Amino acid sequence: MEKITEDRINKLHPKVREEVRDLVNKANAALTSHSQIRIVQGLRTFEEQDGLYLKRPKVTNAKGGQSYHNYGLAIDFCLIIDGKEVSWNTTKDFDGDQVADWLEVVQIFVKAGWYWGKAFNDLPHLEKTFGLNWRDMLKKYKAADFIPNTKYINL
Repeated sequence: MEKITEDRINKLHPKVREEVRDLVNKANAALTSHSQIRIVQGLRTFEEQDGLYLKRPKVTNAKGGQSYHNYGLAIDFCLIIDGKEVSWNTTKDFDGDQVADWLEVVQIFVKAGWYWGKAFNDLPHLEKTFGLNWRDMLKKYKAADFIPNTKYINL
């Protein structure tokens, strides 16, 4: 696993870090030689989220507190081709196994209980909800219902 992805995993909610590390390793093994997964976004502050919300053209419908990224429970990914080229191509089968590499990654995460952002047209997005919606998470955040000595909400 590359350092950029590892660094971003280390900032995710402690409850998902090992799972994400394992799923990235499984995805990389399934993708074989040409492509590997890179996490391009993980934990995002409320302020960073608000900045994205205000961007034009529009990049998100979620304000600060309304995204699973704000709780370290979402990732956005791309593929790195041959160790250097960034790809957002969701249909290319770089490893020639008759399944788009992007879909191989998504299937591995979905099988483990992650939700794919396809429903809201955010193909790089995967999130783990633990049965909570963002309103529930925001209530916990505002109530300072955190893992001791952190800003990660209790799940």
